[in-house]
Amino acid sequence: MAEPREHWLATPDGDICWFEWGTPSDGPSVLLLHATGFHARLWDQVVLHLPPGTHIIAPDLVGHGRSYRPATLVDWIANAAALLPLVDQFAGAPLVACGHSGGGYILTWLAAQRPGAFRHLLLIDPTIFDPDLYHPTGQPIPDPEDHPVARRRNAWDSADAMVARFAERLPYSAWQPAVLVDYCHYGLLPAPAGRGYELACPPALEASVYQGAQRTNPYGWLASLAVPTSIIRAKTGERDGPLDFSVSPTWPGLGELIRAVRDEQWSDHSHFIPMEAPQRLADLVADQI
Repeated sequence: MAEPREHWLATPDGDICWFEWGTPSDGPSVLLLHATGFHARLWDQVVLHLPPGTHIIAPDLVGHGRSYRPATLVDWIANAAALLPLVDQFAGAPLVACGHSGGGYILTWLAAQRPGAFRHLLLIDPTIFDPDLYHPTGQPIPDPEDHPVARRRNAWDSADAMVARFAERLPYSAWQPAVLVDYCHYGLLPAPAGRGYELACPPALEASVYQGAQRTNPYGWLASLAVPTSIIRAKTGERDGPLDFSVSPTWPGLGELIRAVRDEQWSDHSHFIPMEAPQRLADLVADQI
């Protein structure tokens, strides 16, 4: 598939970058929402395996990629609401939407607000936790600098240097090599000082997303979600700390609660399903087009 076209969506707080492959038609369009800390071009290898001519939309979420950066991202609903104008722009065509991790959480909120815009949701190991893990409203927000992701390396000489450093290290060594290249080449921006590159999603900003992950309980809208939904979960197990993505964070009871039409575990994969199995995931998306 050809290179995507880059667009910008103006919002009161800043511009959101989004990418488009193909052109709208009478058939469904595909909306792809990436995970926390990543960017829209991590979907490139999934897009490559979708049927030729499919119309695809993939935004950089707020604070990610080339989209605008607020000071923090603890408010997950505000991050989701920023995408409503993009959903509305394509509401005339049924959307088959696929959201990974935090993108899956955001997708459920968008579908609750605009159920008529969606034909099918595919939630790929969404960060929707056990209901008992959500904090009461008003609880103090932890300092993002206290989260271990805030200490991620932020300065790089080049994308190739980033690829070389990660290629033999988990979890990246389990990814398809082309996905890792996309992650690094599109996930860096020129450093403001003029030398080298920095992560498009700064570590402290990414950490603030994690610090807000259990502040907004989604079960108020999930119980009434009306769009047909499929859930794909990674292997299960005990997490070994906040940066352990080898197992699924998704609450096992989610599928039954929302009456998912498909709820299955891909036990041979970690949380990073789109990076490890892009063709398998593309086939799943294509089944709904």
